[in-house]
Amino acid sequence: MSLWTADAIAAATGGSLTGSFAVEGVSIDSRTVAPGDLFIALVGPNHDGHTHVAAALEAGAAGALVHMLPEGADRDRLILVDDTFDALNALGKAGRDRFGGKVVAVTGSVGKTSSKEMLALVLSAFGPTHAAVGSFNNHWGVPLTLARMPADAAYAVIEMGMNHAGEITPLSRLARAHVAIITTIAPVHMEFFDSLDAIADAKAEIFTGCEDWATAVLPRDIPQYDRLTHAAHVRGLTVLPFGEDMTAEARLLDASINAERTLIFAIIGGHKVTYSIGASGRHWATNSLAVLGAAHALGLPVEEAARPLASMAPPKGRGARHTVSLPAHAGGGTFVVVDESYNASPTAVAATVAALAAVNPAKGGRRIAVLGDMLELGDDAPGLHAGLAEPIQRHGVDLVFTAGPLMAHLRDALPPHLRGGHAADSQALVAEVCAAVRAGDVVMVKGSAGSRMGRVVEALLTLAETPDPAGGRDTSR
Repeated sequence: MSLWTADAIAAATGGSLTGSFAVEGVSIDSRTVAPGDLFIALVGPNHDGHTHVAAALEAGAAGALVHMLPEGADRDRLILVDDTFDALNALGKAGRDRFGGKVVAVTGSVGKTSSKEMLALVLSAFGPTHAAVGSFNNHWGVPLTLARMPADAAYAVIEMGMNHAGEITPLSRLARAHVAIITTIAPVHMEFFDSLDAIADAKAEIFTGCEDWATAVLPRDIPQYDRLTHAAHVRGLTVLPFGEDMTAEARLLDASINAERTLIFAIIGGHKVTYSIGASGRHWATNSLAVLGAAHALGLPVEEAARPLASMAPPKGRGARHTVSLPAHAGGGTFVVVDESYNASPTAVAATVAALAAVNPAKGGRRIAVLGDMLELGDDAPGLHAGLAEPIQRHGVDLVFTAGPLMAHLRDALPPHLRGGHAADSQALVAEVCAAVRAGDVVMVKGSAGSRMGRVVEALLTLAETPDPAGGRDTSR
Protein backbone atom coordinates (compact mmCIF):
# COMPACT_ATOMS: atom_id res chain seq x y z
CA MET A 1 0.00 0.00 0.00
CA SER A 2 1.17 3.50 -0.77
CA LEU A 3 1.36 6.10 1.98
CA TRP A 4 -0.85 8.57 0.07
CA THR A 5 -2.51 8.75 -3.32
CA ALA A 6 -2.59 12.06 -5.16
CA ASP A 7 -6.36 12.13 -4.78
CA ALA A 8 -6.11 11.66 -0.99
CA ILE A 9 -3.51 14.43 -0.74
CA ALA A 10 -5.68 16.78 -2.78
CA ALA A 11 -8.72 15.97 -0.65
CA ALA A 12 -6.79 16.59 2.58
CA THR A 13 -5.22 19.84 1.44
CA GLY A 14 -7.96 21.31 -0.76
CA GLY A 15 -5.56 21.13 -3.68
CA SER A 16 -6.14 20.64 -7.39
CA LEU A 17 -4.41 18.17 -9.70
CA THR A 18 -4.58 16.96 -13.26
CA GLY A 19 -2.61 13.72 -12.99
CA SER A 20 -2.57 10.63 -10.82
CA PHE A 21 0.25 9.21 -8.70
CA ALA A 22 0.96 7.63 -5.34
CA VAL A 23 3.70 8.41 -2.84
CA GLU A 24 5.67 6.30 -0.36
CA GLY A 25 7.04 9.14 1.77
CA VAL A 26 6.93 12.90 2.36
CA SER A 27 9.88 15.30 2.17
CA ILE A 28 10.46 19.02 2.57
CA ASP A 29 14.15 18.88 1.56
CA SER A 30 15.07 18.37 -2.08
CA ARG A 31 18.59 17.33 -1.05
CA THR A 32 17.36 14.24 0.77
CA VAL A 33 14.20 13.46 -1.22
CA ALA A 34 13.83 9.73 -1.89
CA PRO A 35 12.30 8.02 -4.91
CA GLY A 36 8.53 7.85 -4.47
CA ASP A 37 8.35 10.82 -2.08
CA LEU A 38 5.92 13.71 -2.14
CA PHE A 39 8.02 16.90 -2.14
CA ILE A 40 6.38 19.83 -0.34
CA ALA A 41 7.72 23.18 -1.54
CA LEU A 42 7.79 25.20 1.66
CA VAL A 43 8.81 28.85 1.77
CA GLY A 44 11.24 29.57 4.59
CA PRO A 45 13.13 32.66 5.76
CA ASN A 46 16.08 31.91 3.47
CA HIS A 47 14.86 29.49 0.81
CA ASP A 48 11.82 28.92 -1.37
CA GLY A 49 11.21 25.23 -2.01
CA HIS A 50 9.55 26.06 -5.33
CA THR A 51 13.01 26.69 -6.81
CA HIS A 52 13.90 23.07 -6.04
CA VAL A 53 10.79 21.31 -7.37
CA ALA A 54 12.46 20.30 -10.64
CA ALA A 55 15.46 18.88 -8.77
CA ALA A 56 13.18 16.93 -6.44
CA LEU A 57 11.24 15.43 -9.34
CA GLU A 58 14.48 14.57 -11.12
CA ALA A 59 15.69 12.86 -7.94
CA GLY A 60 12.68 10.56 -8.10
CA ALA A 61 9.93 12.36 -6.19
CA ALA A 62 6.58 10.99 -7.36
CA GLY A 63 4.98 14.41 -7.13
CA ALA A 64 5.15 17.83 -5.50
CA LEU A 65 2.84 20.04 -3.45
CA VAL A 66 3.13 23.67 -4.58
CA HIS A 67 1.34 27.01 -4.31
CA MET A 68 2.81 28.35 -7.53
CA LEU A 69 3.59 26.53 -10.74
CA PRO A 70 7.36 26.21 -11.30
CA GLU A 71 8.54 26.66 -14.86
CA GLY A 72 9.13 23.47 -16.78
CA ALA A 73 7.61 21.15 -14.18
CA ASP A 74 5.26 18.37 -15.27
CA ARG A 75 1.81 19.65 -14.28
CA ASP A 76 0.51 16.09 -13.92
CA ARG A 77 2.94 15.55 -11.03
CA LEU A 78 1.92 18.69 -9.14
CA ILE A 79 -0.81 19.37 -6.60
CA LEU A 80 -1.62 23.09 -6.45
CA VAL A 81 -2.74 24.50 -3.08
CA ASP A 82 -3.27 27.99 -1.66
CA ASP A 83 -0.32 27.76 0.75
CA THR A 84 2.11 24.85 1.16
CA PHE A 85 2.67 25.39 4.90
CA ASP A 86 -1.08 25.25 5.53
CA ALA A 87 -1.24 22.21 3.26
CA LEU A 88 1.51 20.46 5.26
CA ASN A 89 -0.51 21.00 8.42
CA ALA A 90 -3.67 19.76 6.71
CA LEU A 91 -1.88 16.63 5.50
CA GLY A 92 -0.51 16.05 9.01
CA LYS A 93 -4.03 16.39 10.41
CA ALA A 94 -5.35 13.93 7.85
CA GLY A 95 -2.56 11.52 8.76
CA ARG A 96 -3.57 11.70 12.41
CA ASP A 97 -7.30 11.46 11.62
CA ARG A 98 -6.90 8.15 9.80
CA PHE A 99 -4.51 6.67 12.39
CA GLY A 100 -6.02 4.00 14.61
CA GLY A 101 -3.07 3.42 16.95
CA LYS A 102 -1.85 5.10 20.12
CA VAL A 103 0.13 8.35 20.16
CA VAL A 104 2.75 9.31 22.75
CA ALA A 105 3.90 12.94 22.74
CA VAL A 106 7.13 14.10 24.40
CA THR A 107 8.36 17.52 25.43
CA GLY A 108 10.63 18.93 28.13
CA SER A 109 13.57 21.27 28.59
CA VAL A 110 16.10 18.47 28.04
CA GLY A 111 15.95 14.79 27.17
CA LYS A 112 13.19 15.00 24.54
CA THR A 113 14.95 13.30 21.65
CA SER A 114 16.65 10.63 23.77
CA SER A 115 13.31 9.79 25.39
CA LYS A 116 11.64 9.71 21.98
CA GLU A 117 14.27 7.25 20.75
CA MET A 118 13.81 5.04 23.83
CA LEU A 119 10.03 5.11 23.35
CA ALA A 120 10.36 4.08 19.71
CA LEU A 121 12.61 1.19 20.71
CA VAL A 122 10.28 0.03 23.49
CA LEU A 123 7.01 0.34 21.56
CA SER A 124 8.46 -1.39 18.50
CA ALA A 125 8.60 -4.56 20.58
CA PHE A 126 4.78 -4.52 20.71
CA GLY A 127 3.84 -3.45 17.21
CA PRO A 128 4.77 -1.30 14.19
CA THR A 129 5.91 2.08 15.54
CA HIS A 130 6.33 5.40 13.78
CA ALA A 131 8.54 8.09 15.33
CA ALA A 132 9.86 11.50 14.45
CA VAL A 133 13.22 11.55 12.66
CA GLY A 134 16.03 13.29 14.55
CA SER A 135 14.65 16.39 16.28
CA PHE A 136 11.69 17.08 13.99
CA ASN A 137 9.78 18.78 16.79
CA ASN A 138 8.71 22.20 15.56
CA HIS A 139 5.94 23.75 13.43
CA TRP A 140 7.31 21.95 10.36
CA GLY A 141 8.60 18.78 12.00
CA VAL A 142 5.43 17.71 13.82
CA PRO A 143 3.00 17.94 10.87
CA LEU A 144 5.66 16.33 8.66
CA THR A 145 5.98 13.42 11.10
CA LEU A 146 2.20 12.98 11.14
CA ALA A 147 2.00 13.20 7.33
CA ARG A 148 4.59 10.41 7.12
CA MET A 149 2.71 8.20 9.59
CA PRO A 150 1.47 4.87 8.18
CA ALA A 151 -2.23 4.47 8.84
CA ASP A 152 -1.76 0.90 10.05
CA ALA A 153 1.02 1.51 12.61
CA ALA A 154 0.23 0.50 16.18
CA TYR A 155 2.10 3.34 17.90
CA ALA A 156 3.45 6.78 17.09
CA VAL A 157 5.93 8.91 19.04
CA ILE A 158 5.80 12.65 18.45
CA GLU A 159 8.41 15.05 19.85
CA MET A 160 7.45 18.68 20.53
CA GLY A 161 9.86 21.54 21.16
CA MET A 162 9.49 25.26 21.70
CA ASN A 163 11.37 28.40 22.65
CA HIS A 164 8.35 30.70 22.99
CA ALA A 165 5.01 30.39 24.74
CA GLY A 166 2.15 29.29 22.49
CA GLU A 167 4.23 27.14 20.14
CA ILE A 168 3.28 23.72 21.53
CA THR A 169 -0.50 24.28 21.58
CA PRO A 170 -1.05 23.88 17.80
CA LEU A 171 1.33 20.91 17.72
CA SER A 172 -0.57 19.21 20.53
CA ARG A 173 -3.87 19.74 18.77
CA LEU A 174 -2.45 18.11 15.66
CA ALA A 175 -1.00 15.11 17.51
CA ARG A 176 -3.94 14.39 19.88
CA ALA A 177 -1.84 12.20 22.15
CA HIS A 178 -3.01 9.38 24.38
CA VAL A 179 0.06 9.82 26.62
CA ALA A 180 1.99 13.08 27.10
CA ILE A 181 5.44 13.12 28.71
CA ILE A 182 7.22 16.15 30.11
CA THR A 183 10.82 15.09 30.80
CA THR A 184 11.77 18.03 33.05
CA ILE A 185 11.68 21.80 33.44
CA ALA A 186 15.06 23.52 33.37
CA PRO A 187 16.57 26.96 32.59
CA VAL A 188 16.55 26.60 28.81
CA HIS A 189 15.46 29.42 26.45
CA MET A 190 15.45 31.79 29.44
CA GLU A 191 16.02 34.62 26.98
CA PHE A 192 12.33 34.29 26.13
CA PHE A 193 10.85 33.49 29.57
CA ASP A 194 10.92 35.35 32.86
CA SER A 195 10.81 32.26 35.12
CA LEU A 196 10.90 28.48 35.27
CA ASP A 197 7.19 28.58 36.06
CA ALA A 198 6.61 30.29 32.72
CA ILE A 199 8.58 27.54 30.98
CA ALA A 200 6.47 24.94 32.80
CA ASP A 201 3.30 26.65 31.59
CA ALA A 202 4.58 26.59 28.02
CA LYS A 203 5.49 22.89 28.26
CA ALA A 204 2.06 22.14 29.78
CA GLU A 205 0.52 23.24 26.48
CA ILE A 206 1.19 19.64 25.43
CA PHE A 207 -1.97 18.72 27.35
CA THR A 208 -4.15 21.02 25.22
CA GLY A 209 -4.85 18.59 22.41
CA CYS A 210 -4.65 15.31 24.31
CA GLU A 211 -7.39 12.75 23.81
CA ASP A 212 -10.02 12.26 26.50
CA TRP A 213 -8.77 10.14 29.40
CA ALA A 214 -5.13 10.62 28.36
CA THR A 215 -2.25 10.24 30.81
CA ALA A 216 0.34 12.88 31.68
CA VAL A 217 3.71 11.40 32.71
CA LEU A 218 5.34 14.10 34.85
CA PRO A 219 8.69 14.60 36.67
CA ARG A 220 7.95 14.28 40.39
CA ASP A 221 11.28 15.65 41.65
CA ILE A 222 11.10 19.20 40.28
CA PRO A 223 9.57 22.28 41.99
CA GLN A 224 7.10 22.75 39.13
CA TYR A 225 5.48 19.31 39.60
CA ASP A 226 2.36 20.66 41.34
CA ARG A 227 1.97 23.33 38.67
CA LEU A 228 2.18 20.75 35.88
CA THR A 229 -0.19 18.42 37.73
CA HIS A 230 -2.78 21.17 38.08
CA ALA A 231 -2.54 21.94 34.36
CA ALA A 232 -3.00 18.25 33.52
CA HIS A 233 -6.01 17.90 35.83
CA VAL A 234 -7.64 20.98 34.33
CA ARG A 235 -7.56 19.13 31.01
CA GLY A 236 -8.97 15.98 32.62
CA LEU A 237 -5.76 13.95 32.35
CA THR A 238 -4.61 11.21 34.72
CA VAL A 239 -1.17 11.97 36.18
CA LEU A 240 1.59 9.37 36.44
CA PRO A 241 4.62 10.83 38.28
CA PHE A 242 8.15 9.51 37.73
CA GLY A 243 11.39 10.11 39.62
CA GLU A 244 12.97 9.28 42.97
CA ASP A 245 10.27 10.71 45.23
CA MET A 246 8.46 8.11 47.37
CA THR A 247 5.16 9.05 45.71
CA ALA A 248 6.38 8.49 42.14
CA GLU A 249 4.46 5.73 40.38
CA ALA A 250 7.52 5.14 38.18
CA ARG A 251 10.16 5.27 40.89
CA LEU A 252 13.92 4.87 40.69
CA LEU A 253 15.24 2.75 43.54
CA ASP A 254 18.87 2.45 42.45
CA ALA A 255 21.11 3.05 39.45
CA SER A 256 24.59 1.73 38.77
CA ILE A 257 26.49 3.59 36.05
CA ASN A 258 29.65 2.60 34.20
CA ALA A 259 31.33 3.86 31.06
CA GLU A 260 28.90 2.26 28.61
CA ARG A 261 25.76 1.14 30.46
CA THR A 262 23.31 2.10 33.17
CA LEU A 263 21.78 -0.64 35.33
CA ILE A 264 18.46 0.32 36.93
CA PHE A 265 16.28 -1.06 39.70
CA ALA A 266 12.84 0.57 39.74
CA ILE A 267 9.18 0.18 40.58
CA ILE A 268 6.84 0.93 37.67
CA GLY A 269 3.12 0.81 38.38
CA GLY A 270 3.70 -1.44 41.37
CA HIS A 271 5.99 -3.85 39.47
CA LYS A 272 9.61 -4.19 40.52
CA VAL A 273 11.85 -4.34 37.48
CA THR A 274 15.60 -4.51 36.86
CA TYR A 275 16.88 -3.49 33.45
CA SER A 276 19.83 -1.90 31.68
CA ILE A 277 20.25 0.87 29.13
CA GLY A 278 23.05 0.84 26.57
CA ALA A 279 23.97 4.41 27.49
CA SER A 280 25.77 5.92 30.46
CA GLY A 281 24.32 8.47 32.88
CA ARG A 282 21.76 9.01 35.60
CA HIS A 283 19.76 11.22 33.25
CA TRP A 284 19.22 8.17 31.04
CA ALA A 285 17.90 6.30 34.06
CA THR A 286 15.49 9.12 34.91
CA ASN A 287 14.19 9.47 31.36
CA SER A 288 13.73 5.71 31.09
CA LEU A 289 11.29 5.90 34.01
CA ALA A 290 9.11 8.25 31.96
CA VAL A 291 9.34 5.90 28.97
CA LEU A 292 8.31 2.86 30.98
CA GLY A 293 5.66 4.92 32.75
CA ALA A 294 4.20 5.70 29.32
CA ALA A 295 4.32 2.00 28.38
CA HIS A 296 2.49 1.16 31.60
CA ALA A 297 -0.12 3.84 30.85
CA LEU A 298 -0.68 2.16 27.48
CA GLY A 299 -1.35 -1.15 29.24
CA LEU A 300 1.92 -2.81 28.21
CA PRO A 301 3.80 -5.24 30.51
CA VAL A 302 6.64 -3.31 32.15
CA GLU A 303 9.16 -6.16 32.32
CA GLU A 304 8.78 -6.83 28.61
CA ALA A 305 8.83 -3.13 27.79
CA ALA A 306 12.12 -2.62 29.66
CA ARG A 307 13.97 -5.39 27.83
CA PRO A 308 14.73 -3.54 24.54
CA LEU A 309 16.44 -0.67 26.40
CA ALA A 310 19.54 -2.84 26.74
CA SER A 311 20.20 -2.18 23.05
CA MET A 312 19.63 1.57 23.25
CA ALA A 313 22.59 3.50 21.84
CA PRO A 314 22.96 7.25 22.32
CA PRO A 315 22.05 9.21 19.16
CA LYS A 316 24.68 11.28 17.40
CA GLY A 317 25.55 14.36 19.43
CA ARG A 318 23.82 13.01 22.54
CA GLY A 319 26.41 10.79 24.14
CA ALA A 320 27.67 8.65 21.27
CA ARG A 321 31.10 7.21 22.16
CA HIS A 322 34.03 6.81 19.76
CA THR A 323 37.41 5.20 20.37
CA VAL A 324 40.11 6.95 18.34
CA SER A 325 43.64 5.73 17.65
CA LEU A 326 46.39 8.30 17.94
CA PRO A 327 48.92 8.19 15.08
CA ALA A 328 52.35 6.76 15.79
CA HIS A 329 54.02 10.15 15.56
CA ALA A 330 51.74 11.34 18.39
CA GLY A 331 52.71 8.45 20.64
CA GLY A 332 50.08 5.91 19.59
CA GLY A 333 47.44 4.42 21.85
CA THR A 334 43.74 5.28 21.95
CA PHE A 335 41.45 7.81 23.57
CA VAL A 336 37.65 8.10 23.83
CA VAL A 337 35.44 10.89 22.50
CA VAL A 338 31.98 11.34 24.01
CA ASP A 339 29.96 13.36 21.50
CA GLU A 340 27.41 15.55 23.34
CA SER A 341 27.70 18.34 20.80
CA TYR A 342 24.08 18.56 19.66
CA ASN A 343 22.87 21.00 22.31
CA ALA A 344 23.44 22.21 25.86
CA SER A 345 21.84 23.76 28.92
CA PRO A 346 23.05 24.07 32.53
CA THR A 347 21.03 20.99 33.50
CA ALA A 348 22.26 18.96 30.56
CA VAL A 349 25.91 19.92 31.06
CA ALA A 350 25.73 18.99 34.74
CA ALA A 351 24.21 15.62 33.79
CA THR A 352 26.89 14.85 31.22
CA VAL A 353 29.66 15.90 33.60
CA ALA A 354 28.20 13.43 36.12
CA ALA A 355 28.22 10.75 33.41
CA LEU A 356 31.84 11.60 32.60
CA ALA A 357 32.68 10.96 36.25
CA ALA A 358 31.46 7.37 35.83
CA VAL A 359 34.08 6.71 33.14
CA ASN A 360 37.47 5.44 34.30
CA PRO A 361 40.15 6.66 31.90
CA ALA A 362 42.86 4.22 30.88
CA LYS A 363 46.25 4.40 32.58
CA GLY A 364 47.65 7.90 32.28
CA GLY A 365 44.40 9.27 30.91
CA ARG A 366 42.28 12.19 32.10
CA ARG A 367 38.63 13.21 32.12
CA ILE A 368 38.46 16.24 29.83
CA ALA A 369 35.43 18.45 29.22
CA VAL A 370 35.34 20.64 26.10
CA LEU A 371 32.47 23.11 26.44
CA GLY A 372 30.94 25.72 24.15
CA ASP A 373 28.52 28.53 24.97
CA MET A 374 25.02 27.65 26.17
CA LEU A 375 22.70 29.98 24.26
CA GLU A 376 19.29 31.60 24.86
CA LEU A 377 19.79 31.88 28.63
CA GLY A 378 19.02 35.59 28.90
CA ASP A 379 20.45 37.91 31.54
CA ASP A 380 21.44 35.03 33.82
CA ALA A 381 23.75 33.51 31.21
CA PRO A 382 27.07 34.64 32.75
CA GLY A 383 26.17 33.28 36.19
CA LEU A 384 24.79 30.03 34.78
CA HIS A 385 28.02 29.44 32.90
CA ALA A 386 30.18 30.25 35.93
CA GLY A 387 27.96 27.98 38.04
CA LEU A 388 29.15 24.94 36.09
CA ALA A 389 32.45 25.15 37.99
CA GLU A 390 30.82 23.47 41.01
CA PRO A 391 29.66 20.21 39.33
CA ILE A 392 32.87 20.07 37.29
CA GLN A 393 34.98 20.10 40.43
CA ARG A 394 32.63 17.85 42.39
CA HIS A 395 32.71 15.17 39.71
CA GLY A 396 36.46 15.11 39.35
CA VAL A 397 36.98 16.47 35.85
CA ASP A 398 40.72 16.87 35.25
CA LEU A 399 40.82 19.49 32.52
CA VAL A 400 38.34 21.91 30.92
CA PHE A 401 38.60 23.60 27.52
CA THR A 402 36.12 26.38 26.78
CA ALA A 403 34.95 28.23 23.67
CA GLY A 404 32.92 31.41 23.36
CA PRO A 405 32.38 34.65 25.29
CA LEU A 406 29.91 33.09 27.74
CA MET A 407 32.14 30.14 28.58
CA ALA A 408 34.83 32.66 29.51
CA HIS A 409 32.84 33.11 32.73
CA LEU A 410 33.28 29.41 33.49
CA ARG A 411 36.98 29.60 32.73
CA ASP A 412 37.35 32.48 35.20
CA ALA A 413 35.43 30.51 37.85
CA LEU A 414 37.65 27.43 37.57
CA PRO A 415 40.84 26.98 39.57
CA PRO A 416 43.95 27.41 37.40
CA HIS A 417 44.87 23.72 37.35
CA LEU A 418 41.61 22.86 35.57
CA ARG A 419 41.94 25.47 32.82
CA GLY A 420 42.94 23.65 29.67
CA GLY A 421 42.52 26.52 27.26
CA HIS A 422 39.99 29.03 25.98
CA ALA A 423 39.19 30.35 22.51
CA ALA A 424 36.75 32.77 20.93
CA ASP A 425 34.85 30.00 19.15
CA SER A 426 34.89 26.26 18.50
CA GLN A 427 37.01 26.48 15.34
CA ALA A 428 39.70 28.42 17.17
CA LEU A 429 39.68 25.83 19.97
CA VAL A 430 40.24 22.82 17.72
CA ALA A 431 44.02 23.05 17.54
CA GLU A 432 44.41 23.43 21.31
CA VAL A 433 42.26 20.42 22.12
CA CYS A 434 43.85 18.21 19.47
CA ALA A 435 47.33 19.11 20.65
CA ALA A 436 46.47 18.37 24.28
CA VAL A 437 44.75 14.97 23.95
CA ARG A 438 46.80 11.86 24.77
CA ALA A 439 46.37 8.12 25.07
CA GLY A 440 43.94 7.07 27.78
CA ASP A 441 41.96 10.33 27.84
CA VAL A 442 38.17 10.52 27.83
CA VAL A 443 37.07 13.73 26.09
CA MET A 444 33.46 14.93 26.41
CA VAL A 445 32.40 17.68 23.99
CA LYS A 446 29.22 19.71 24.59
CA GLY A 447 27.67 23.04 23.66
CA SER A 448 24.55 24.61 22.21
CA ALA A 449 23.93 23.87 18.54
CA GLY A 450 24.84 27.45 17.67
CA SER A 451 28.25 26.98 19.29
CA ARG A 452 29.08 24.37 16.64
CA MET A 453 31.07 22.13 18.95
CA GLY A 454 30.67 19.36 16.39
CA ARG A 455 33.75 20.88 14.75
CA VAL A 456 35.81 19.76 17.74
CA VAL A 457 34.33 16.27 17.60
CA GLU A 458 35.08 15.97 13.88
CA ALA A 459 38.67 17.09 14.42
CA LEU A 460 39.21 14.61 17.25
CA LEU A 461 37.76 11.74 15.22
CA THR A 462 40.16 12.43 12.37
CA LEU A 463 43.28 12.74 14.53
CA ALA A 464 44.35 9.25 13.41
CA GLU A 465 44.68 10.61 9.88
CA THR A 466 46.80 13.68 10.68
CA PRO A 467 50.04 13.93 8.71
CA ASP A 468 53.33 13.31 10.46
CA PRO A 469 55.10 16.68 10.74
CA ALA A 470 58.31 14.84 9.81
CA GLY A 471 56.74 13.76 6.52
CA GLY A 472 54.31 11.12 5.31
CA ARG A 473 50.76 10.48 6.46
CA ASP A 474 49.68 8.18 9.26
CA THR A 475 46.34 6.50 8.57
CA SER A 476 46.33 3.97 11.39
CA ARG A 477 43.05 3.72 13.28
